[in-house]
Amino acid sequence: MTTPTPAPTRGYTATKDQLLARLRRVEGQVRGIEKMVDDDRYCIDVLTQISAIQAALDKVALGLLDGHARHCMHEGAVEGRADEMATEMMAAVGRLMKRG
Repeated sequence: MTTPTPAPTRGYTATKDQLLARLRRVEGQVRGIEKMVDDDRYCIDVLTQISAIQAALDKVALGLLDGHARHCMHEGAVEGRADEMATEMMAAVGRLMKRG
């Protein structure tokens, strides 16, 4: 009989429910924008909602980066992969900053 392997923990495992709730709110906001466009709402109102979604996604990204730094990078350092993990994280930060 084999022992089941535990599911891997990620940097966001502890806050997964919060993360999913935030993403569901963003999903609802996107649906709201779709309805605004369908209803021919004023452009600036639509853009304001897009800005709100971007801010919400930025918070999600910061939470993921925080979890990654505290959990995944720590594990990588313990395993002797600190430089690799730092390079990977900085690449992710760079991708987030390129937006726009």
